[in-house]
Amino acid sequence: MTRVVFLDDYQGAVDRLAPTDRLGGVEWSALREHLTGDALVAAVSDTNVIVAMRERTAFDRELLGRLPALELLVTTGPGNAAIDLAAAGDQGVVVCATSARSSGNTAELTWGLILSVLRHLPDEVAAFRRGGWQHTLGTDLAGSTLGLVGLGRIGSRMARIGQAFDMEVVAWSQHLDPERARGLGVEPVGKGELFARSDVVSIHLVLSERSRGVVGAGELAAMKATAVLVNTSRGPIVDEAALVEALAAGSIAGAGLDVFGDEPLPADHPLRSMPRAVCTPHLGYVTETTLAQWFDDVVEDIEAWMAGRPIRVITASSPVAR
Repeated sequence: MTRVVFLDDYQGAVDRLAPTDRLGGVEWSALREHLTGDALVAAVSDTNVIVAMRERTAFDRELLGRLPALELLVTTGPGNAAIDLAAAGDQGVVVCATSARSSGNTAELTWGLILSVLRHLPDEVAAFRRGGWQHTLGTDLAGSTLGLVGLGRIGSRMARIGQAFDMEVVAWSQHLDPERARGLGVEPVGKGELFARSDVVSIHLVLSERSRGVVGAGELAAMKATAVLVNTSRGPIVDEAALVEALAAGSIAGAGLDVFGDEPLPADHPLRSMPRAVCTPHLGYVTETTLAQWFDDVVEDIEAWMAGRPIRVITASSPVAR
């Protein structure tokens, strides 16, 4: 009997959406809470196949070494920076991914955060429920500048939506193709100019050693006092301590955050009570359609591996998926 465990199934989606009945000879289970360290090892120590929910769990060499029964590690999404692929290869663990899906869900949530921050929606909704009426003044998008840090699949979609709001769109990244940007109606600019000029800065980069901490105290200090920062990519791209300091000081108008350096975010973290921040618990990809597609691919990955012909294999030499 092959034992498969899905990690971080907070909503109980596996039972509803994963086509587990396609495979016989498999024992399926899912963990409804996030486990780390000894608790995680105890829960999956005899597991042959682990399904990781995005990059929530760091499968480093130390953890992989404590899982001698593990033979297949499947990650939802086309790549996973939290898996030490070299260590997995050394231990004989096959790592498979799922297909890249539409960038629409993350972009849609990003605009939800932008509008929530600029129109003070959480505060107004809370006041309305208490019987109140109109407490804040919102900020218009039309005529303002959207600065995109990254212009890949999601960034490009963000640009189109920003243009539909009649925003001027500028972009920067370390590998930005200026001609491609201009072809999208986006002005390529330097990093410093983007942060100084933008009314909304939205981050859309893959997490890597190059992008880690790319938004730090200097970039935040360059922003307008009326500007907001939005991050729906990965938490460590932004210096979280510097962001907390900027929000507390009021040196930027606000932030919309869906990702954090430590997830789930600790209950006592200052971002949970920061009045200038609208925060969501990494919901960018969490839609029924996306999870159903990923789970279908997960079962397909396991089926192919059990047949001796693994598919969508990723290794230390695989290109980074955007």
